[in-house]
Amino acid sequence: MTALATAALSTYLAATPANPPESSPAAHAATAPGPLTPAAPTGAGRTRAKTATTTQTRATTASAETARDARATAPAPPGAATSAQPRPGGVGQAVAGAVGAGQRLVRLDGQDDRLFGASGLLSAVVRKAWAEASKAIPLEPVLAGAGAPQAAERVDCRRVKCVALTFDDGPGPYTDALLHHLKAHRARATFFVVGRNVAANPAPVREAYAAGHEIGSHTWSHPDLTKITATRIRLELSRTDEVIKAAIGVTPKLVRPPYGAVNSAVRLQTTRPMVLWSVDTLDWRLRDSAKVARRTLASVRPGSVILFHDIHASTVRAMPRILKSLSKRGYRFVTVTRLFDGKPPGTVHGLALTDHL
Repeated sequence: MTALATAALSTYLAATPANPPESSPAAHAATAPGPLTPAAPTGAGRTRAKTATTTQTRATTASAETARDARATAPAPPGAATSAQPRPGGVGQAVAGAVGAGQRLVRLDGQDDRLFGASGLLSAVVRKAWAEASKAIPLEPVLAGAGAPQAAERVDCRRVKCVALTFDDGPGPYTDALLHHLKAHRARATFFVVGRNVAANPAPVREAYAAGHEIGSHTWSHPDLTKITATRIRLELSRTDEVIKAAIGVTPKLVRPPYGAVNSAVRLQTTRPMVLWSVDTLDWRLRDSAKVARRTLASVRPGSVILFHDIHASTVRAMPRILKSLSKRGYRFVTVTRLFDGKPPGTVHGLALTDHL
């Protein structure tokens, strides 16, 4: 059955244009990564890629007796984010990532644009193929020993200038680079992650948590919570809680509603703080590192909660300038929870200037 599903997927890909028109994404929804393209594999990397590609080809023609091989070539689950970037020619290069005990999930470089549009939705044909293939693959995330987070220096943000850097919609292909920049400036941040992205790539979340950053929920699939039912809101939050706990061992204590959309009906679905922001960098719209840096530096005040998106390359490129400039001004970079001395209010915007001594 798995082999049949894989064959159906291959037939779909062969009949689908390499660059179909995409629907317009709403505002700053979780979107495809920016212009940076991960480097092509070299040396041993080429060998592994070639081997994985060969496995994909064999699995496509496998009979029922070779269904075991097909398990290693299933497409990524519906809505799952991937860091793979299309390459010229559309040649499928398999990239494997751990998704369960002893299992691998293979994603195809050069094919993702034909599977996922800006909406993150799959066609009916691919959804059916995935439903068949996924029966053979346990997709429960596996806790991989994230360990206790690094202890941060205790900071009294009512006496010193603090800002909370927050990053939405990840993890993505640039999250690792962002973590490097934050470490270089001894900065702590809060990551509001999308559940399906964590399920597809939990490693950056583990790394961020281990480095002392805070992990918050940004729902499973990034919907406008004010436009869905209470039951679905709870499902969006609970699924994300589960995958984050599987990755780092703890349930997130903060929630950021996508688009900042929250009302009384949404508020009733969780007792956790709903974290909004006081500075919108508009990085999701500008996509220009210099403009993002200038807007951020012009808007920051003590106690600001700053909104970024680490799925955009331009945002990550802007961070060294932002971190360096704010450090020179005497700012300390803390998590949202630390900004409020461990007790964020029910709805978070920023720490008011009048709260400072």
